[in-house]
Amino acid sequence: MKSFVKGFLALCLLLATVPGASGSESGLPDVIAHLMMAGLSLDDSPGAAPDNATADDAKPCAHVSFSRNLKYGESDLNVLDVATSDSKEAMPRPVLLFVAGESFTGDDAAAGAAGTRLDEATCFAARHGMVGVRMAYRPAPADQWPAGAQDVAAATSWVHQNIDLFGGNPNEIVTIGYSVGAFHVASFLAHPEFQELDSNVAGVVLVSGIYRISTDASATEKSYFGSDASKYDERSAFPGILKIEKPILLAWSVRDPPSLIAQAEKLKELLCHSTSHCPRTTVLDKRESLPSIFSTDTSGGSLAKPTLELVREIESRGLP
Repeated sequence: MKSFVKGFLALCLLLATVPGASGSESGLPDVIAHLMMAGLSLDDSPGAAPDNATADDAKPCAHVSFSRNLKYGESDLNVLDVATSDSKEAMPRPVLLFVAGESFTGDDAAAGAAGTRLDEATCFAARHGMVGVRMAYRPAPADQWPAGAQDVAAATSWVHQNIDLFGGNPNEIVTIGYSVGAFHVASFLAHPEFQELDSNVAGVVLVSGIYRISTDASATEKSYFGSDASKYDERSAFPGILKIEKPILLAWSVRDPPSLIAQAEKLKELLCHSTSHCPRTTVLDKRESLPSIFSTDTSGGSLAKPTLELVREIESRGLP
């Protein structure tokens, strides 16, 4: 529409130069003068909304397509969703694999759980030139340790074998574990016996997780780890995770329970004194949900920027 108006105004200027044209004192017909004045506000100045812009464009999942409930394992719960951008980005693209869950027994680990709320996290990946994958996994008490780590391995293997169909790069997988999901990711890294031949990842983000099980474990923790406290040490992420050489971004929130903060700080301390390396760290001001920590509003200690920096560094190194 703008281009039509501009073209019309150009024609008006030509007409204004025709001898004998009557109208206003400027030599233009009145209607043309009014259109010229209106045209001053129709320029393509920076920040002007495109003609086809809609309110939907501002939504987290605008221009993102989903492939739902793709099977990655034997259980009916072993499914994942893949999110890709509708834009024509360069390919292959890095991959963010999200492993989320607030409880070892919670329904939020199941397929389709929390719907749109968790979709926003995978949309964060898609809208930043990556492929987003969110996996569901088997919860306790029906499936106990080490089911979570085994599911992370199986899902990662599926990504390696299939993500090229979605424009993803299997050599640039960053796994993001959130809350209970952070333990499953850390356990997957710490126990090579649960990994598969093609389940390696290029980097890891761990958010507000449990990494070592204590003898005063809660009832929901016992539903996954069992009631025999003598086995808790061998079922923890320590000491195996201290040998990981992959880049790690470690995050927690100032609003986390003191026990979770202590776990994160201890993991950071041990990693910094290990033969591996100090992890990147981010302290969040809040942590209402997985999508909230990837908000583009960095005033709340968002993980968006450090995660993108980690991905870009992996891209530049060509890891793994």
